Amino acid sequence: MGAQFWPVTENFAAEVGDVDLSQPLSAEDVAAIRSAFDRYAVLVFPGQELSTGQHLDFARHFGPLETSIATHRKDTKLRVVPEIADVSNLTPDNKVWGEKSRQRMFQLGNRLWHSDSTFKHTPAYASLLYARSIPPVGGHTEFTDMRAAYDALPVATKQKIDRLVCEHSIFTSRAKLGYTDFSAEERAAMPPVPQVMVRTIPQTGRKCLYLASHAGRVFGMDDAAGAALIEELMAHATQRQFVYTHRWRVNDLVIWDNRQTLHRGTAFDDLRWKRDVQRATVEDVANSCEQAGLKVDLQATG
Repeated sequence: MGAQFWPVTENFAAEVGDVDLSQPLSAEDVAAIRSAFDRYAVLVFPGQELSTGQHLDFARHFGPLETSIATHRKDTKLRVVPEIADVSNLTPDNKVWGEKSRQRMFQLGNRLWHSDSTFKHTPAYASLLYARSIPPVGGHTEFTDMRAAYDALPVATKQKIDRLVCEHSIFTSRAKLGYTDFSAEERAAMPPVPQVMVRTIPQTGRKCLYLASHAGRVFGMDDAAGAALIEELMAHATQRQFVYTHRWRVNDLVIWDNRQTLHRGTAFDDLRWKRDVQRATVEDVANSCEQAGLKVDLQATG
């Protein structure tokens, strides 16, 4: 018996059974998982006991791996390998972080709706988050279906936004929380990048909104109008009817398609409970504007 898929809803999020990700996968299972990933955009693999190497090996079935942005920071040691994004609340010696720690202030941005790495020139395609320990309450992850959100827009809005491009920056999302403590070296290492507002997914032909808390302005629009448009679309896309909430269990691995979803972590008592979740991230094939054949004037304003 190969991998089995159990949808949470008809077209968004599914649980996967009868597969052990610690073992080499057959070509048939890989193909079935890839096909289900295109359809459901979020896949949940419960009960997976994985080493870091096995976690990364599974991720490589989807493409080349990113290096964590934590490598740009010089104020802390990595707790995990550079190919893993450490989204835990733990210090390098595996203790719960302090209330005023820089790591905590930076990672609170994960509670904003976002798509991983849209602030990089080549954004993320797939993210694979693995739960090694979880708090007894809280700390869920919410996902929203950006395909369904796009489909529900009025025709006039679809026409308005079809070829628009946003500027994305990690510093934009952190500034929304009042956190601006970045060095000139860190800012130079992660300059703003353009990303389209609407994507067409090659595997399915479906269109979806492509936004994030990292989006700060719209090229060709004045700043106020662009920000208002982004805020309006984000509010529309994150309505409850588009959202799946994942309540974590230890040894869950969840993979999502960053092109077709937004996600955010929900609050928990992060000064009390350990939440050790680690993410492998697969790069997209190119910048979203390049994939859409759009050339962008990075200096353009309204």
